[in-house]
Order: sequence, then C-alpha cells, then structure tokens
Amino acid sequence: MLRRALSVGVAASVFLLCLLVLLGILGERLTTQTLVTAALAAVIPLLVIVPTFLWLDRYEAEPVRYIVFAFLWGALVAVVGAFFLNTYGLQLLVQARWTDPLETGAVYLAPVTEETLKGLGILLIYLLRRREFDGIIDGIVYAGLIGAGFAFSENILYLGQALNQYGSEGLTSTFLVRGLMGPFAHPLFTSMTGIGIGIAVSARRPAVRVVAILVGWGCAMLLHHLWNLSAIAGLAGFFQAYITYQVPIFLAFIGFLLWLRRREGRLIGRHLSPYADAGWLTHAEVVMLSHLRLRRAALAWAAQNGGRPAKRSMHAFQDSASDLALLRSRLVRGTAEEGATDREMVLLQSITAHRRGFLGSPVT
Repeated sequence: MLRRALSVGVAASVFLLCLLVLLGILGERLTTQTLVTAALAAVIPLLVIVPTFLWLDRYEAEPVRYIVFAFLWGALVAVVGAFFLNTYGLQLLVQARWTDPLETGAVYLAPVTEETLKGLGILLIYLLRRREFDGIIDGIVYAGLIGAGFAFSENILYLGQALNQYGSEGLTSTFLVRGLMGPFAHPLFTSMTGIGIGIAVSARRPAVRVVAILVGWGCAMLLHHLWNLSAIAGLAGFFQAYITYQVPIFLAFIGFLLWLRRREGRLIGRHLSPYADAGWLTHAEVVMLSHLRLRRAALAWAAQNGGRPAKRSMHAFQDSASDLALLRSRLVRGTAEEGATDREMVLLQSITAHRRGFLGSPVT
C-alpha cells in the first residue's frame, strides 16, 4: 500500500510539474483566448481516437489508472521532454550552420526524440504491471493513448499559432490536416513501438525481445520521418504522399486491429476450454466469453435479472476469465511471470465468487 501511494505521489508530481511547464510554453506563444480556442479544437480528434483504442481493449480492459497514466505521459511528459530536446538539437544545428536546420530538425531529429519519449512511456507501463501486460494488444492500446495525448498537446500549439498568424482560415486549414486527415498519425507511429514491446512480452529468448523492441521503435521513427517529410514537401507533395502510402498504411493498420481483436477472442476460447473440461467453467460460458456480442448479451441478462450488483459481478467474471485465459496462454508458451500458478488459482477462485454474484451458486 505504501509503495503504491509513493508511486502515485511521484507520478502526480511529475505530471503536475510538466503541466506547469507546458502551460508556460503555451502561455509565451498564445493568448488565453487563443489557447482555449485551440484546446477546444484539439479535443475533437480525441473523441474518435480514444474510443477506437478502448474498443480494441474490450476483451480484457486495462486498469483505468494505467489508461490515464498513458494519456498524461503523452500529453505532458513526452511533449515537454520533446520540446526541450528538439529546441536544444535545433540550437546545435544553427550553431553548426547546418543547411535548413528547421527542416532537418523536423524530418530527422523530431522523429527520434518524440518516438523515444513516447516509447519510454509504454516501456514504463510494462515494467510497472509486468504480470498483466499480455502482448501486442496491450502495447497498441497504451501506445495509441500516449500518441493521442501527445497529439492533443501538440495540436494546441500548432492550432493556436495558425490562429494567431492567419486567423480563422489558418485554424481551419491546420485543423483539416492535423485533426481530420491525420488524427491517427501520432498514435499510429507509437503503435509500432507498442507492437514491438508486445512481441517482446511473448518471446522466450532475450535476443528476440531486444530485436522486437528495436525494430518496433525503428518503424515508429520511420513512419514519423515519412509523415514529416511529406509535410514539408508542399501541398502537392503532401497530398501525393498522403494518397500513395499514408492512407494504405492506415487502412492496413485498421485491418490489423480487427484481426487482433478476433484473434484474442479465439485465444480466450482455446485457453479457457481446459478449465471447462476440469469443471471450473461450463462450455457455454467459454463460448460466451470468447464472443463480444455474447458478452454484451450476458451483461444485459445479468442486469435484467439481478440489477446493477449482478451486472457488476458478470463484468468482473468476464474480466477475471479473460485474465485467466491470457495467463494460461503465457504458461503454455513458457513466458509466464514468477508466481503465475498461484495467480491462476486466485483467478479461478475469483471466477467462482463472481459467478455467485449473478447466478447464486457455483457451477457443478
């Protein structure tokens, strides 16, 4: 309990400090009215981005505190850190009399600093909750939220500057590019690192883990580099790059997310079946737990027959069963953490207890 309280206190202090620094940075460049207008516009893409990544996480929802941590890491820590590193790097380029230091910084420096800082957030979450970080989906969810937070704070600055320099037309055109054409840009970049860390979680060989993380990080920087390169290529160059490879990459990413979610449902069904054979679950429950449509129907049934307490028990039953299936997957692969067999029994007992909450008696 003390360790958790200290962790929360340290995280809150870091976030508060970064918030004050960020407000100072924005306050030097934007008036209060411009800041508020830009922030309201920057919220709009979040209404699409955040639900998308939470939708991906439906089978085994991540703890709210880690979801909030991920978003704040991107919106505060990564943004503030990238601001100072990019500024320092730009100063070095100017002092070295580098040709086109602004373009060099945007195309080569920013992808390295920003994707490194965002990726460190995913790695930190993995280290904090190792036993529940189950693989690629968790990595993508946290990466997407970190990227969404980063884009939110960055958009406030870009939208505010556009409003200051070009008025409402500048605000509209900047919002069109950043808010409508590329709202998933930062989440997509950082998701490459999340995929790498997710693969590393499932790997048994240390060398594979290191390579997976490095390759994911490298892909994140490459995609970020290509996006920034197209952004300075002029309007015609940007639209050509947007149609040629940015849209196809995004569509492929969406297809990959859909495949991952279906794959997780099949994985849950496969790894829960042995527990049904052993009598801990029924086979009908396994079928329900491996299909989102049936899960929703089960929640509605519990609410109708037992009210909110029964619905909460059903929800907890589903979450515990998903945790159990993913833990079983790690046990089968030989990548489970220390104490996994003890946690397996805890989850089985939890499933039995939650079943009593919506059914009244355990399975026999």
